[in-house]
Amino acid sequence: MASNENTPAGTATNGNAQQAKPTLNVLAQYVKDLSFESPGAPNSLRGRDKAPGININVNVSANPLSEKEFDVNLTLNAKATFEAEVLFNVELVYGGVFRIEGFPQEHMLPLLFIECPRLLFPFARQIIAEATRNGGFPPLMLDPIDFAQMFQQKLAEDQAAAKVKVS
Repeated sequence: MASNENTPAGTATNGNAQQAKPTLNVLAQYVKDLSFESPGAPNSLRGRDKAPGININVNVSANPLSEKEFDVNLTLNAKATFEAEVLFNVELVYGGVFRIEGFPQEHMLPLLFIECPRLLFPFARQIIAEATRNGGFPPLMLDPIDFAQMFQQKLAEDQAAAKVKVS
C-alpha cells in the first residue's frame, strides 16, 4: 500500500469526499487603534469620596478578507466623568483575523458578530485595564459582554429600520 505524504496518519483515503468539519481559527490578533486621554491630569487623579460615572460603548464590525478569512474588529470606548469633569477617555479597536470553514451560510453572521468578538474580548479587556492603570487610575475591569444579546438587538433594529423604509 502506497503512503501519501499529504494525508495525515489514520485518515481514510477511499475516494469518498469527506465533509469538512466546521472550524473557526484565530489567525492573528492586533491592536488597530488605542487612545487614552486624561485631559485634567494631574488634578483628575486625586481621590474622590464617590465613584465617577463611566459610560461604555461597544461595537463590532466584520469584513471579509477572502472567502474563508474575516477581519473582525471590537471597538470599546470608556469615558469616566466626575460631575462635569472628564477624568479619562479610552478607545480601543482590537482586531482579529479568523478563518471560518465548513459552517452553513446561515451561521456566518452569528459566528462573526457573537463568537469572534467573544474570543477577542478578554484580550481587549486586559488592554483597557492596563491603559487606565498606566494612566494613573485604578484598572477599569469591564464586565463580560453578552454579544448574543447585542447581535439580536442589532437585528431587531435593522428589521425595524427596513419596515420604516418600506412604509
